[in-house]
Amino acid sequence: MEDGLTFDDNAYKKAAFTARILGMPALADDSGLCVDALGGAPGVYSARYGGTGITDEDRCEKLLKALFGKENRAAAFECVISIAVPTGAALTYTGRCEGVIADAPSGYNGFGYDPVFYYPEFKKTFAELSQEEKNRVSHRGRALAEVKDEFDKVLAWISQQMPVFEKISCKI
Repeated sequence: MEDGLTFDDNAYKKAAFTARILGMPALADDSGLCVDALGGAPGVYSARYGGTGITDEDRCEKLLKALFGKENRAAAFECVISIAVPTGAALTYTGRCEGVIADAPSGYNGFGYDPVFYYPEFKKTFAELSQEEKNRVSHRGRALAEVKDEFDKVLAWISQQMPVFEKISCKI
């Protein structure tokens, strides 16, 4: 289902589909790692970078090989959250966390590219951060903080966008 060209495409597609099927609002996200020296790759293909059936460690190794000898190791985790209603309308929230790709993996926490994503402000990779530290600065944490900050507006928007179903009494 994640066949969109952008994180926004994928997040919206998942949220809108779920909202239509359930008949109620739905929230979905898409996120990934964007590396400057690789033209934004792996990007929307982050979970599939290197093919199917490989481990997170294999993906990190592939990324490190692709960056071998490159000076520019700037990267960012990006997240898009889409909140959709059954009619198809949606709100979008984004989060971004900038860092650099380390020369080698470090740390045991987290998943995915966390062992190679170095966050300069804390002087650690994401895999070396506590869950609390990571939630505070991560792309998902930042996107969810936006949703939280506007939650009263989100609820008002949902109530305005939700279809009003006609009540029909059953007569036998």
